[in-house]
Amino acid sequence: MRDDDSDLLAGPALTPVALVRGMAAAYRARGMDPSQALAQAQIPPSLLRHPQGRITAAQMEAVSYAAMRELDDEALGCFDRPLPWGSYGLLARASLSAPTLGVALKRWCRHHGLLTRAIALTVQVADDRAEIALRLHQDPGELIELSVVSVLRNIHGLAAWFVDSRLPLIDVRFPYPAPVHVAAYPVLFDAPATFGADDAAIAFDARYLELPMRRDESAMHQLLQRALPLTVRSYRRDRLLVQRVRQLLASEPLATHNANDLAALLNTSARTLHRQLKEEGANLQALKDEVRRERASQLLLRTDRPLKQVAEAAGFRNEKSFIRAFRGWTGRSPGEFRSG
Repeated sequence: MRDDDSDLLAGPALTPVALVRGMAAAYRARGMDPSQALAQAQIPPSLLRHPQGRITAAQMEAVSYAAMRELDDEALGCFDRPLPWGSYGLLARASLSAPTLGVALKRWCRHHGLLTRAIALTVQVADDRAEIALRLHQDPGELIELSVVSVLRNIHGLAAWFVDSRLPLIDVRFPYPAPVHVAAYPVLFDAPATFGADDAAIAFDARYLELPMRRDESAMHQLLQRALPLTVRSYRRDRLLVQRVRQLLASEPLATHNANDLAALLNTSARTLHRQLKEEGANLQALKDEVRRERASQLLLRTDRPLKQVAEAAGFRNEKSFIRAFRGWTGRSPGEFRSG
């Protein structure tokens, strides 16, 4: 329970109440009444009948906590067997000693299979793309959305917590048709979504798998004092942001002329991009200059391309602005640099 129930209605109501309908269905399947859990979260029972109903993140946390306790099932009735209170804490602790996020996630997915056979979780890597894939082995019926969304949000949040970093998603997919409240999915998963797929998955840059673990047992103990903190906490820091920006500037020079274009490729806003770079001790213009200078210098020294082509390949709109910038970086014109 939250210490101050008055805070439950604070903040925007963005979480679809359809997830709470799934919890209510789990209560009914066990011949139990969800009224007390709904009351603790200040959710009117009538709201559950509203197709587009929304609740706050705090209400979602409160009703989930109450339901897990009353049902003694952290899976909220989604699997073939209940997962008693503390099951997911056990999984998290078993992964805490891993050296990297990739090892931790593979361990978590493998151990999850020991708790239930209803779903199978795997970590898959192809080139620079990593996925945590979820395949259903049993049909959860009307609980399918709650089952898939809660597991994927849990593992995504835990992964971010393990490395104390945002973990931006590339895309997500789900093994059910788009629900009527599909407009709420950008709140649940801030990435393009595909519905009606063979399995469920969240995809992200594979380089995050190499990040070292940054949490210890003391931090784990604090984390497990509350219900579902992983699904509502926002991480401001992205430990790979500078690398991702450099990569895009190098690979998409003509599509990253300004902050808005670059931010769009990173699925964020220009304002947020500037703020997060500042928190990492970096500056967008400095990164852009660094990547352009390196690219231009390589082309000047290793190829015979005309200056106009070098300028375009380095991300400049015209030769004149390229020459001016290059002279500012090196004190020489591109022609002098090449001949020298």
